[in-house]
Amino acid sequence: MGRNGSLAAMSIPPGHDGPAVECRDLVVRYGANVAVDGLSLSAERGQVVALLGPNGAGKTSTVETLEGYRRATGGSVRVLGLDPVSEHRRVVARMGVMLQRGGVYPVMGPRRVLALFADYYDDPEDPEELLDLVGLRAVARTPWRRLSGGEQQRLSLALAVVGRPEVVFLDEPTAGVDPEGRIAVRQVITGLRDRGACVVLTTHELPEAERVADDVVIMARGRAVAHGTVAELAEAGGEGGIRFEGPVSLDLAGLSTALGGGGTVTEERPGQYKVDGPATATRLAMLAGWMNDRDLPLTELRAGRRSLEEIYLRVTKGDDERDAPEHREDVRGAGRRRGRAQGRGRR
Repeated sequence: MGRNGSLAAMSIPPGHDGPAVECRDLVVRYGANVAVDGLSLSAERGQVVALLGPNGAGKTSTVETLEGYRRATGGSVRVLGLDPVSEHRRVVARMGVMLQRGGVYPVMGPRRVLALFADYYDDPEDPEELLDLVGLRAVARTPWRRLSGGEQQRLSLALAVVGRPEVVFLDEPTAGVDPEGRIAVRQVITGLRDRGACVVLTTHELPEAERVADDVVIMARGRAVAHGTVAELAEAGGEGGIRFEGPVSLDLAGLSTALGGGGTVTEERPGQYKVDGPATATRLAMLAGWMNDRDLPLTELRAGRRSLEEIYLRVTKGDDERDAPEHREDVRGAGRRRGRAQGRGRR
Protein backbone atom coordinates (compact mmCIF):
# COMPACT_ATOMS: atom_id res chain seq x y z
CA MET A 1 0.00 0.00 0.00
CA GLY A 2 1.37 3.38 -0.95
CA ARG A 3 2.03 6.12 1.56
CA ASN A 4 -0.86 8.17 0.23
CA GLY A 5 -3.35 5.39 0.97
CA SER A 6 -3.51 4.11 -2.59
CA LEU A 7 -2.84 0.54 -3.61
CA ALA A 8 0.84 -0.29 -3.84
CA ALA A 9 2.61 -0.81 -7.11
CA MET A 10 2.64 -4.43 -8.24
CA SER A 11 5.37 -6.43 -9.89
CA ILE A 12 3.95 -8.61 -12.67
CA PRO A 13 5.71 -12.00 -12.85
CA PRO A 14 7.18 -12.75 -16.28
CA GLY A 15 6.10 -15.61 -18.50
CA HIS A 16 2.81 -14.52 -20.06
CA ASP A 17 2.60 -11.77 -22.66
CA GLY A 18 -0.98 -12.35 -23.82
CA PRO A 19 -4.27 -11.02 -22.45
CA ALA A 20 -4.77 -11.28 -18.70
CA VAL A 21 -8.26 -12.73 -19.26
CA GLU A 22 -9.50 -14.39 -22.40
CA CYS A 23 -12.37 -16.60 -23.50
CA ARG A 24 -12.93 -17.91 -27.01
CA ASP A 25 -16.28 -19.22 -28.24
CA LEU A 26 -17.30 -19.89 -24.64
CA VAL A 27 -20.41 -22.02 -24.15
CA VAL A 28 -21.97 -22.75 -20.77
CA ARG A 29 -25.05 -24.97 -20.57
CA TYR A 30 -27.27 -26.07 -17.71
CA GLY A 31 -29.06 -29.05 -19.16
CA ALA A 32 -31.00 -27.78 -22.16
CA ASN A 33 -30.53 -24.15 -21.14
CA VAL A 34 -27.71 -22.28 -22.86
CA ALA A 35 -26.47 -19.59 -20.47
CA VAL A 36 -23.46 -18.49 -22.55
CA ASP A 37 -23.59 -18.93 -26.29
CA GLY A 38 -20.25 -18.63 -28.10
CA LEU A 39 -18.86 -15.64 -26.21
CA SER A 40 -15.39 -14.32 -27.06
CA LEU A 41 -13.70 -11.50 -25.17
CA SER A 42 -10.35 -10.48 -23.78
CA ALA A 43 -9.04 -8.10 -21.13
CA GLU A 44 -5.55 -6.75 -20.72
CA ARG A 45 -3.43 -5.89 -17.70
CA GLY A 46 -4.10 -2.35 -16.56
CA GLN A 47 -7.63 -2.44 -17.98
CA VAL A 48 -11.11 -2.34 -16.47
CA VAL A 49 -13.73 -4.31 -18.41
CA ALA A 50 -17.41 -4.09 -17.48
CA LEU A 51 -19.83 -6.90 -18.30
CA LEU A 52 -23.34 -5.49 -18.59
CA GLY A 53 -26.65 -7.12 -19.37
CA PRO A 54 -30.10 -7.96 -18.01
CA ASN A 55 -30.68 -10.77 -15.56
CA GLY A 56 -30.12 -14.08 -17.32
CA ALA A 57 -27.75 -12.59 -19.91
CA GLY A 58 -24.94 -14.94 -18.86
CA LYS A 59 -22.69 -12.53 -16.96
CA THR A 60 -22.38 -14.57 -13.78
CA SER A 61 -21.89 -17.83 -15.66
CA THR A 62 -19.11 -16.21 -17.68
CA VAL A 63 -17.34 -14.82 -14.62
CA GLU A 64 -17.67 -18.04 -12.61
CA THR A 65 -16.12 -19.94 -15.52
CA LEU A 66 -13.24 -17.48 -15.71
CA GLU A 67 -12.76 -17.83 -11.95
CA GLY A 68 -12.52 -21.61 -12.33
CA TYR A 69 -15.59 -22.37 -10.24
CA ARG A 70 -17.59 -23.57 -13.23
CA ARG A 71 -16.46 -25.75 -16.12
CA ALA A 72 -17.06 -24.58 -19.68
CA THR A 73 -19.30 -26.75 -21.86
CA GLY A 74 -17.48 -25.57 -24.96
CA GLY A 75 -14.79 -23.16 -26.07
CA SER A 76 -11.83 -22.15 -23.93
CA VAL A 77 -10.95 -19.72 -21.15
CA ARG A 78 -7.56 -18.54 -19.90
CA VAL A 79 -6.59 -16.35 -16.96
CA LEU A 80 -2.96 -15.17 -16.97
CA GLY A 81 -2.39 -17.80 -19.64
CA LEU A 82 -3.60 -20.61 -17.37
CA ASP A 83 -6.66 -22.87 -17.39
CA PRO A 84 -8.65 -21.73 -14.33
CA VAL A 85 -10.02 -25.26 -13.76
CA SER A 86 -7.11 -27.63 -14.37
CA GLU A 87 -4.55 -25.11 -13.06
CA HIS A 88 -6.82 -23.65 -10.39
CA ARG A 89 -4.24 -23.59 -7.59
CA ARG A 90 -1.84 -21.54 -9.67
CA VAL A 91 -4.55 -19.14 -10.85
CA VAL A 92 -6.30 -18.56 -7.54
CA ALA A 93 -3.11 -17.40 -5.84
CA ARG A 94 -2.94 -14.51 -8.32
CA MET A 95 -6.64 -13.71 -8.48
CA GLY A 96 -9.04 -11.66 -6.34
CA VAL A 97 -12.79 -12.27 -6.19
CA MET A 98 -15.41 -10.00 -4.69
CA LEU A 99 -18.66 -11.72 -3.85
CA GLN A 100 -21.91 -9.78 -4.07
CA ARG A 101 -22.92 -10.96 -0.62
CA GLY A 102 -21.84 -13.33 2.13
CA GLY A 103 -18.63 -15.28 2.44
CA VAL A 104 -17.54 -13.65 5.72
CA TYR A 105 -17.76 -15.01 9.25
CA PRO A 106 -20.80 -13.16 10.70
CA VAL A 107 -19.32 -12.50 14.16
CA MET A 108 -16.01 -11.10 12.95
CA GLY A 109 -15.38 -7.41 12.34
CA PRO A 110 -13.52 -5.91 9.38
CA ARG A 111 -10.17 -5.62 11.21
CA ARG A 112 -10.09 -9.29 12.26
CA VAL A 113 -11.34 -10.57 8.90
CA LEU A 114 -8.78 -8.57 6.95
CA ALA A 115 -5.96 -9.69 9.27
CA LEU A 116 -7.07 -13.31 8.88
CA PHE A 117 -7.16 -13.16 5.09
CA ALA A 118 -3.86 -11.28 4.94
CA ASP A 119 -2.22 -14.27 6.63
CA TYR A 120 -3.05 -16.39 3.56
CA TYR A 121 -0.55 -14.45 1.43
CA ASP A 122 3.20 -14.00 1.37
CA ASP A 123 3.03 -10.28 0.52
CA PRO A 124 -0.42 -8.91 1.42
CA GLU A 125 -1.67 -5.35 1.60
CA ASP A 126 -1.59 -3.81 5.09
CA PRO A 127 -5.02 -4.57 6.66
CA GLU A 128 -4.98 -1.31 8.63
CA GLU A 129 -4.37 0.74 5.51
CA LEU A 130 -7.09 -1.18 3.67
CA LEU A 131 -9.54 -0.17 6.41
CA ASP A 132 -8.79 3.47 5.61
CA LEU A 133 -8.87 2.94 1.86
CA VAL A 134 -12.42 1.55 1.89
CA GLY A 135 -13.62 3.80 4.73
CA LEU A 136 -14.26 1.16 7.39
CA ARG A 137 -12.04 2.29 10.27
CA ALA A 138 -15.02 3.64 12.24
CA VAL A 139 -16.65 0.18 12.16
CA ALA A 140 -13.45 -1.88 12.32
CA ARG A 141 -14.67 -3.90 15.32
CA THR A 142 -18.33 -4.16 14.33
CA PRO A 143 -19.40 -7.75 13.52
CA TRP A 144 -20.14 -8.42 9.86
CA ARG A 145 -23.79 -9.16 10.59
CA ARG A 146 -24.24 -5.66 12.06
CA LEU A 147 -22.64 -3.80 9.20
CA SER A 148 -24.85 -2.04 6.69
CA GLY A 149 -25.16 -3.55 3.23
CA GLY A 150 -22.84 -0.91 1.81
CA GLU A 151 -20.24 -1.52 4.53
CA GLN A 152 -20.36 -5.24 3.83
CA GLN A 153 -19.76 -4.51 0.15
CA ARG A 154 -16.73 -2.37 0.94
CA LEU A 155 -15.30 -5.08 3.18
CA SER A 156 -15.80 -7.65 0.43
CA LEU A 157 -13.90 -5.39 -1.91
CA ALA A 158 -11.03 -5.03 0.58
CA LEU A 159 -10.87 -8.83 0.93
CA ALA A 160 -10.69 -9.18 -2.85
CA VAL A 161 -7.56 -7.01 -3.04
CA VAL A 162 -5.77 -7.91 0.20
CA GLY A 163 -3.53 -10.42 -1.63
CA ARG A 164 -2.32 -7.95 -4.30
CA PRO A 165 -4.03 -9.85 -7.13
CA GLU A 166 -3.11 -9.50 -10.79
CA VAL A 167 -6.68 -10.20 -11.94
CA VAL A 168 -9.73 -9.10 -9.96
CA PHE A 169 -13.36 -10.12 -10.51
CA LEU A 170 -15.93 -7.79 -8.93
CA ASP A 171 -19.61 -8.75 -8.74
CA GLU A 172 -21.83 -5.66 -8.43
CA PRO A 173 -19.21 -3.74 -6.41
CA THR A 174 -21.39 -0.66 -5.77
CA ALA A 175 -24.71 -2.43 -5.07
CA GLY A 176 -26.25 -0.90 -1.95
CA VAL A 177 -23.27 1.40 -1.39
CA ASP A 178 -23.84 5.03 -0.36
CA PRO A 179 -22.33 7.93 -2.38
CA GLU A 180 -19.28 8.18 -0.12
CA GLY A 181 -18.71 4.46 -0.44
CA ARG A 182 -19.06 4.63 -4.23
CA ILE A 183 -16.20 7.11 -4.34
CA ALA A 184 -14.07 4.71 -2.28
CA VAL A 185 -14.94 1.81 -4.59
CA ARG A 186 -14.04 3.85 -7.67
CA GLN A 187 -10.72 4.81 -6.10
CA VAL A 188 -9.89 1.17 -5.41
CA ILE A 189 -10.79 0.14 -8.97
CA THR A 190 -8.74 2.99 -10.41
CA GLY A 191 -5.83 2.07 -8.14
CA LEU A 192 -5.97 -1.55 -9.30
CA ARG A 193 -5.86 -0.48 -12.93
CA ASP A 194 -3.07 2.02 -12.36
CA ARG A 195 -0.83 -0.57 -10.73
CA GLY A 196 -1.29 -2.96 -13.66
CA ALA A 197 -4.05 -5.30 -12.51
CA CYS A 198 -6.84 -6.44 -14.82
CA VAL A 199 -10.32 -5.77 -13.41
CA VAL A 200 -13.46 -7.50 -14.70
CA LEU A 201 -16.68 -6.28 -13.12
CA THR A 202 -20.36 -7.03 -13.54
CA THR A 203 -22.90 -4.37 -12.73
CA HIS A 204 -26.41 -3.16 -13.39
CA GLU A 205 -25.42 0.40 -12.46
CA LEU A 206 -24.61 1.87 -15.84
CA PRO A 207 -23.38 5.30 -14.67
CA GLU A 208 -20.76 3.54 -12.51
CA ALA A 209 -19.62 1.45 -15.46
CA GLU A 210 -19.42 4.58 -17.59
CA ARG A 211 -17.16 6.20 -14.99
CA VAL A 212 -14.63 3.41 -14.46
CA ALA A 213 -14.64 1.04 -17.45
CA ASP A 214 -12.07 1.15 -20.24
CA ASP A 215 -14.01 -1.45 -22.22
CA VAL A 216 -17.65 -2.48 -22.07
CA VAL A 217 -19.21 -5.79 -23.12
CA ILE A 218 -23.01 -5.76 -23.25
CA MET A 219 -24.50 -9.25 -23.11
CA ALA A 220 -27.97 -10.53 -23.95
CA ARG A 221 -29.07 -14.16 -24.00
CA GLY A 222 -25.52 -15.37 -23.58
CA ARG A 223 -24.04 -13.36 -26.44
CA ALA A 224 -22.06 -10.15 -26.77
CA VAL A 225 -24.38 -7.72 -28.56
CA ALA A 226 -22.05 -4.71 -28.17
CA HIS A 227 -18.37 -4.37 -27.33
CA GLY A 228 -16.02 -1.40 -27.17
CA THR A 229 -15.14 1.69 -25.20
CA VAL A 230 -18.00 3.95 -24.16
CA ALA A 231 -16.86 6.48 -26.77
CA GLU A 232 -16.73 3.83 -29.51
CA LEU A 233 -20.18 2.52 -28.67
CA ALA A 234 -21.60 6.04 -28.58
CA GLU A 235 -20.08 6.89 -31.94
CA ALA A 236 -21.34 3.66 -33.52
CA GLY A 237 -24.77 4.28 -32.03
CA GLY A 238 -25.27 7.35 -34.21
CA GLU A 239 -26.06 10.98 -33.56
CA GLY A 240 -27.35 11.55 -30.06
CA GLY A 241 -29.12 14.87 -30.70
CA ILE A 242 -30.13 17.04 -27.75
CA ARG A 243 -31.80 15.72 -24.63
CA PHE A 244 -33.18 17.72 -21.75
CA GLU A 245 -35.66 17.64 -18.90
CA GLY A 246 -38.41 20.17 -18.26
CA PRO A 247 -42.11 20.48 -17.42
CA VAL A 248 -44.44 17.77 -18.66
CA SER A 249 -46.29 18.30 -21.96
CA LEU A 250 -44.36 21.16 -23.53
CA ASP A 251 -45.58 22.71 -26.79
CA LEU A 252 -43.56 20.38 -28.99
CA ALA A 253 -44.73 21.90 -32.28
CA GLY A 254 -43.92 25.39 -31.07
CA LEU A 255 -40.49 24.39 -29.85
CA SER A 256 -39.72 22.59 -33.11
CA THR A 257 -40.68 25.72 -35.06
CA ALA A 258 -38.51 27.88 -32.79
CA LEU A 259 -35.56 25.63 -33.51
CA GLY A 260 -35.99 26.24 -37.20
CA GLY A 261 -37.77 23.03 -38.02
CA GLY A 262 -34.40 21.26 -38.17
CA GLY A 263 -35.54 18.31 -36.12
CA THR A 264 -38.54 16.76 -34.44
CA VAL A 265 -38.98 17.30 -30.71
CA THR A 266 -40.40 14.29 -28.88
CA GLU A 267 -41.30 13.63 -25.25
CA GLU A 268 -39.76 10.23 -24.69
CA ARG A 269 -41.02 10.02 -21.09
CA PRO A 270 -42.98 12.52 -19.02
CA GLY A 271 -40.76 15.58 -18.72
CA GLN A 272 -37.87 14.02 -20.74
CA TYR A 273 -37.36 15.34 -24.27
CA LYS A 274 -35.25 14.63 -27.32
CA VAL A 275 -34.48 17.03 -30.14
CA ASP A 276 -33.37 15.25 -33.32
CA GLY A 277 -30.66 16.67 -35.49
CA PRO A 278 -27.23 18.18 -34.87
CA ALA A 279 -26.41 19.40 -31.36
CA THR A 280 -24.93 22.74 -32.42
CA ALA A 281 -24.27 25.67 -30.10
CA THR A 282 -26.86 27.71 -32.03
CA ARG A 283 -29.60 25.16 -31.48
CA LEU A 284 -28.71 24.84 -27.79
CA ALA A 285 -28.95 28.63 -27.42
CA MET A 286 -32.29 28.67 -29.24
CA LEU A 287 -33.64 25.94 -26.95
CA ALA A 288 -32.46 27.79 -23.83
CA GLY A 289 -33.96 31.03 -25.12
CA TRP A 290 -37.34 29.45 -25.89
CA MET A 291 -37.52 27.97 -22.40
CA ASN A 292 -36.36 31.22 -20.78
CA ASP A 293 -38.97 33.31 -22.64
CA ARG A 294 -41.68 31.12 -21.10
CA ASP A 295 -40.07 31.06 -17.64
CA LEU A 296 -39.72 27.27 -17.85
CA PRO A 297 -37.00 25.31 -16.02
CA LEU A 298 -34.42 23.57 -18.19
CA THR A 299 -32.57 20.75 -16.45
CA GLU A 300 -30.34 17.80 -17.33
CA LEU A 301 -29.35 19.29 -20.67
CA ARG A 302 -27.14 16.93 -22.67
CA ALA A 303 -25.92 17.26 -26.23
CA GLY A 304 -24.08 15.00 -28.61
CA ARG A 305 -23.29 11.34 -28.07
CA ARG A 306 -25.62 8.83 -26.52
CA SER A 307 -25.16 7.77 -22.92
CA LEU A 308 -24.21 4.21 -22.02
CA GLU A 309 -27.73 3.74 -20.65
CA GLU A 310 -29.26 4.67 -24.01
CA ILE A 311 -26.91 2.32 -25.85
CA TYR A 312 -27.65 -0.47 -23.37
CA LEU A 313 -31.42 -0.08 -23.71
CA ARG A 314 -31.12 0.04 -27.46
CA VAL A 315 -29.24 -3.25 -27.83
CA THR A 316 -31.12 -5.21 -25.15
CA LYS A 317 -34.66 -3.94 -25.59
CA GLY A 318 -36.26 -7.10 -26.99
CA ASP A 319 -35.49 -10.71 -27.86
CA ASP A 320 -36.49 -10.32 -31.51
CA GLU A 321 -34.40 -7.21 -32.04
CA ARG A 322 -31.33 -8.18 -30.04
CA ASP A 323 -31.08 -11.49 -31.92
CA ALA A 324 -31.38 -9.90 -35.33
CA PRO A 325 -28.01 -9.41 -37.09
CA GLU A 326 -29.14 -6.14 -38.61
CA HIS A 327 -29.78 -4.75 -35.13
CA ARG A 328 -26.34 -5.70 -33.85
CA GLU A 329 -24.12 -4.77 -36.75
CA ASP A 330 -23.97 -1.05 -35.94
CA VAL A 331 -22.37 -1.58 -32.54
CA ARG A 332 -21.10 -5.14 -32.30
CA GLY A 333 -17.94 -4.45 -34.26
CA ALA A 334 -17.31 -1.05 -32.73
CA GLY A 335 -14.72 -2.06 -30.18
CA ARG A 336 -11.35 -3.65 -29.98
CA ARG A 337 -10.87 -6.06 -28.91
CA ARG A 338 -8.70 -13.20 -4.74
CA GLY A 339 -5.88 -14.47 -4.29
CA ARG A 340 -6.37 -17.81 -2.61
CA ALA A 341 -9.76 -17.49 -0.90
CA GLN A 342 -9.28 -20.17 1.72
CA GLY A 343 -12.32 -20.73 3.87
CA ARG A 344 -14.39 -18.29 1.84
CA GLY A 345 -17.79 -19.26 0.45
CA ARG A 346 -18.93 -19.16 -3.16
CA ARG A 347 -22.31 -18.18 -4.55
